[in-house]
Amino acid sequence: MNHLDMLKNAAGQQAMEAALAAALRGPRGANPLVGAVILSPEGEHLATGYHRGAGTAHAEADAISEARRQGIDTAGTTMVVTLEPCNHEGRTGPCAQAIIAAGIAKVIYAVDDPHDPAAGGARTLRAAGVEVHSGLAAEQARDLNREWFDAVAAKRPFVTLHIAQTLDSRIAAVDGTSQWISSPESLADNHGLRELIDAILVGTGTVLIDNPRLTARTPDGELSQHQPLRAVMGLREVPEDAAVRGSDGRFVHLPTRDPAEALGRLFAEGARHVMVEGGSSILSTFLAAGLVDELIIYLAPTLLGSGTAALNDLGITTLADAQQWSWDDAGGGAVRTLGNDLRLHLRPTRAVTTKNSVPRREAAEYVTGGH
Repeated sequence: MNHLDMLKNAAGQQAMEAALAAALRGPRGANPLVGAVILSPEGEHLATGYHRGAGTAHAEADAISEARRQGIDTAGTTMVVTLEPCNHEGRTGPCAQAIIAAGIAKVIYAVDDPHDPAAGGARTLRAAGVEVHSGLAAEQARDLNREWFDAVAAKRPFVTLHIAQTLDSRIAAVDGTSQWISSPESLADNHGLRELIDAILVGTGTVLIDNPRLTARTPDGELSQHQPLRAVMGLREVPEDAAVRGSDGRFVHLPTRDPAEALGRLFAEGARHVMVEGGSSILSTFLAAGLVDELIIYLAPTLLGSGTAALNDLGITTLADAQQWSWDDAGGGAVRTLGNDLRLHLRPTRAVTTKNSVPRREAAEYVTGGH
């Protein structure tokens, strides 16, 4: 089956659709959402894989492992994947080498990998005699990871913004109490997110009022194996006895009110996925700057009527300029029930332009077309 046949062939189209659907099962963050499907030489669907998050097998390796679990010989097969197979050694091995070792004869992927350390997989595959083509469902694949493409192009971390609020959008009562607005199930979910991210960021006001630890903990209260870098942004000093400082050296104070500057510093520290938690000033600052790639809201069935609002002024004066967000099915669904709470998962719908920020650009500006 030649390249033109595969692009037009129903099996190839269906395989890419299945790969895109599989990719959505993974979480957004430092790594792109990627799905892969292995087809027999006759176009039969043999195995599917997807990336489950940092440190886990990439989609290509996951699909190959699935085929092996079923006793399927992958020699001479075709792999259809949503992103160019990676070419670098990170926490997992390079997918290009895994594909070669599996004897896969053809690879068809949607878009090139813009991440310099990982790019070049197609070249490596061709050098090993694998037939490689790109461009199938490129537009859909770019849209799948448009925020990740943005972050890679800007050389900044992917940003998740997290809000735990009441039905009337309050994150604390008049007396400042906020523990706990969210249900135990929502808190457990949040700590699961903390295990996946590279850094967690709050403002100095949150530290001075709540004195949070910002650690990732298991359901029984023990520290998780992976701990994010604990970052505090703001011009006020962080007290020497603040819980956020800890004793493991994984604390940084960012003496700035500029979110882009804070992200640049965290990127330099090696953070590729940052979760912003609050309070309302820092949440609003990142939203107003158009620097939020993913929004996660834990909505408690509680009313306060007064107290601290989740957000401050975003500089929006007319409905036409309102920020638009779309429900995001990635990583478990757009709306989930956690105890008594609703967990809402959203991604930006369109560009966010402000006086002090560079507007988002389409991922197509960063990714070259098919070969």
